[in-house]
Amino acid sequence: MKKPSRRDAGIAAAALSAEAPITLKLDNAPMSDIAHALASGQVTATALTKSYLGRIEAYDRNGPALNSVRALNPDALGIASKLDDKIPSARRPLAGIPILVKDNIATGDKQPTTAGSLALEGASAKRDATVVKLLRKAGAVILGKANLTEFANILATDMPAGYSSLGGQVKNPYAPALMDDRGIPVVPPGGSSAGSAVAVAAGLCAASIGTETSGSLLYPASQNGLVTVKPTVGLVSRAGIVPIAHSQDTAGPMTRTVRDAAMLLNVLAAEDPLDPATQRQRRPADYTADLATDAMKGARIGVPSDPADPLNDRYYGKLPPRSAKVMADAIKVLEDLGAAIVRANMPTSGWIGGPGTSMNVLNRNPLSRNRGNLAAPPIVFLYELKRDLNLYLRDWATNTEMKTMADIVAFNEANAETALRFGQDLFLAANMTRGDLSEREYKSARAMDLLSAKTRGMDAYMNQHKLDAVLFPGAAGCVISAKAGYPSVMVPGGFISGVDDKDTPDYPLGVTFAGRAWSEHKLLRLAYAYEQATNMRKPPAGLPAL
Repeated sequence: MKKPSRRDAGIAAAALSAEAPITLKLDNAPMSDIAHALASGQVTATALTKSYLGRIEAYDRNGPALNSVRALNPDALGIASKLDDKIPSARRPLAGIPILVKDNIATGDKQPTTAGSLALEGASAKRDATVVKLLRKAGAVILGKANLTEFANILATDMPAGYSSLGGQVKNPYAPALMDDRGIPVVPPGGSSAGSAVAVAAGLCAASIGTETSGSLLYPASQNGLVTVKPTVGLVSRAGIVPIAHSQDTAGPMTRTVRDAAMLLNVLAAEDPLDPATQRQRRPADYTADLATDAMKGARIGVPSDPADPLNDRYYGKLPPRSAKVMADAIKVLEDLGAAIVRANMPTSGWIGGPGTSMNVLNRNPLSRNRGNLAAPPIVFLYELKRDLNLYLRDWATNTEMKTMADIVAFNEANAETALRFGQDLFLAANMTRGDLSEREYKSARAMDLLSAKTRGMDAYMNQHKLDAVLFPGAAGCVISAKAGYPSVMVPGGFISGVDDKDTPDYPLGVTFAGRAWSEHKLLRLAYAYEQATNMRKPPAGLPAL
């Protein structure tokens, strides 16, 4: 069947010009508006791509030098030109829309897939990751690769958010000039999907794809005033993503609105024979359906905070005053929208970090304030990392001499001056494991994680109080949801200031709606109602439309 063109849609031929003027404000335009502009002939895919490339040159490479885009796709304009006579449709909902993907997501094209590591500089992928394949099928223009915290923040203890040895340091667009004496941003961009978030916040792409193992979507989304969905593990294929831990890894959208996130989730959530976890997924036909302003009415929202039990007020009890006010205001909005607010602390048996779930690792980071002290990363991360990374290097990577984690460790040691600014203590610890997940300590730690986060944590809490969702400040609830494999949806909540007693410009704080497995649609509906009632997102100043 012939695919519809603008001419088929009755749009004037003059609108097909690659130089058609853009009246959208790209710094703040929702992806849904961009799709409408493409469909109506207001803009072409080529003109749109050129405009984003111009913003990247002006603000990412120059100006405040945000450094969020690690590499551009040399074929982006060629791909866009082939989509100039296509319009977004049910079959190709992203036709002509430029999207960045995090540089730990494989692309089987001219773009390297490096995870930000000098050891993988120039490394290619044998084929597209499943999420990239789905984006292309939906018509997206893959604009380039976003910078990230190296290896998604599993290389070294206290690695700054958004730093990689290959890509350098990503800056938060709300305070890009504020750096400490080590050259680290005072206001972090959030990590590890730092570049993915900053690029969307700064209007360098229509949307982006990031990944999360524990907080790597939620944290940067909060810091940059974005919407994100951290999906249930198994909703979005992990195939072709440079891994940390298969039991928690997932990819997800980073957007300016809830509707945009739902649009992308429609594309990304698909069964994949390359990822067995997707075979058990449950999803609606359309995540954008039933997004309504009255969706909060009658919902029971858990707020894990009980002032009568301050010793157990884990998530809200130590919030700084401005963060506490943002959350208090958010809770008031939910009440005004008709939600029943249930204030009750999480049971202490649901706290993360129980017996045998973490591993002592000596902090060897030369720039860490805690150098020489013991860190306690999760056992599951370090044990799954070696096995999963070795499989990725075997099955996906090409054009690289790195065949195993041990090769990367050796490369880093041989090139320490450039590759190891912050060390590699976590890689050293992971490389000491067998790499086959046969160790009893790994199996015990994984079982304990599920017991505390899922059975005695989210499940017990939501069952006891008959909840539809749990409300967390910022990314504070990321660990319990991630270890359970459960979804979260973040939406901008307000603005705060100050970091470690240092004055800063205002920067965003998000609010998170978390729930049970496969509850993304419910969480998106709740987040949409809150978003429409508050309209809290404001783009960073100093990055005007060009």
